[in-house]
Amino acid sequence: MININNKAKDRLLYLLDKESSNNQFVRVGVESGGCSGLSYKLDFDNAKKDDDELIEDNGIKLLVNKKSYLYLVGTTLEFSDGLNGKGFVFNNPNANRTCGCGESFSL
Repeated sequence: MININNKAKDRLLYLLDKESSNNQFVRVGVESGGCSGLSYKLDFDNAKKDDDELIEDNGIKLLVNKKSYLYLVGTTLEFSDGLNGKGFVFNNPNANRTCGCGESFSL
């Protein structure tokens, strides 16, 4: 399960509305890269693929491919607009090490 806190939900709904396209899903995933080895990916999509898990939390429909899901299970998607920067934050209990900016991790 992947959870979405209220601030992230509000921001995602705003972005989906602003996008003004037919995107109805938020796609999250993990790909190779970043200074710690793996990096998070967040995008919008309008179609579910065969290898996607569909997760609904806090009014948001998330799509996660099955490979990424293994890395993200138990993660909470948050949004920060504090002094340290603005953006989405993946609070991932599976990550053993993260980089200073929080955009990449390793297991």
